[in-house]
Amino acid sequence: MSGEFNLIEKYFVNRQPQRKDVYLAAGDDCALVKPPSNVHIAISTDTLVAGTHFLADADPRWVAHKALASNISDLAAMGATPAWVSFALTMPEVDEEWLAPFCESFFTLADYFGIQLIGGDTTKGPLSLTLTVQGFVAEKKALRRDGAQVGDWIYVTGNLGDSKAGLDVILDKSLRDSSVAEQLEERHFMSTPRVLAGQALCGVASSAIDISDGVIADLKHILKRSQVGASIDVSQLPVSEELLAFTGSEAVAQQYALTSGEEYELCFTVPEEHRGALESVLNHTGTPVTCIGQIRPADHFELHNHGKPLNWDLSGFDHFKA
Repeated sequence: MSGEFNLIEKYFVNRQPQRKDVYLAAGDDCALVKPPSNVHIAISTDTLVAGTHFLADADPRWVAHKALASNISDLAAMGATPAWVSFALTMPEVDEEWLAPFCESFFTLADYFGIQLIGGDTTKGPLSLTLTVQGFVAEKKALRRDGAQVGDWIYVTGNLGDSKAGLDVILDKSLRDSSVAEQLEERHFMSTPRVLAGQALCGVASSAIDISDGVIADLKHILKRSQVGASIDVSQLPVSEELLAFTGSEAVAQQYALTSGEEYELCFTVPEEHRGALESVLNHTGTPVTCIGQIRPADHFELHNHGKPLNWDLSGFDHFKA
């Protein structure tokens, strides 16, 4: 990419205060960092590709927020504290009108969570973004997918389904006549990583995952790793008034809530003995949570509405089937 180093210097270097655990963030072949003692380093990498995760003409501010927020959400699902991020950007050509608002939004979110850009790369090609985030979690305290036990209760944070509805609006311009279209489109891009909730759940939740492919798909990752099953009451799924207005049907809204990808809320399980502590540990985070079901023995999975079985054949988002 012509002017690569000038591009990096102008848009990505010296944009943030230096964290005390970062010794060298730019100007050499590698960054130099030093984590605190008695922690594990949580690491996650995600790629967002134009045409798959966002349209090329999407607002670059929203694209930046979505790219970083989705990665921070992975840290939240482990109960980790965000620390560092590396970022590789591929662009067809240098477009400073796109880069300026993108970087403004990117660093606004990064600074909010105290996460510092410590390295990356730029190159020429189809528009795509690859981020690697790293954070800290106390030894043996990380939330994992393999701890759910029969009898545990299944919870989710926030509302579900808005991201899928927002994507519908993005892909079908005829839906933009809806009075809630603009709100849903923004919610598709502008998720809030549940970092504080994830930290608070350490020692309370038995398992956790962030909802990136739809709760029905992501919960099954917990079930597989924990070798258990689940019973879900769809009447308890938290759906917004905007989603109900958009779908015009409670049942359709519930199906959206089950299959909506890129929500970046948390799905987690809580043993009966910890349910009483849940409200108190989450109180300071301002995070709404809803119990949607219970863990059952292995090979048992059911959807029901107030006990009435449902035969909905649903699956989550799959990038290779989209």
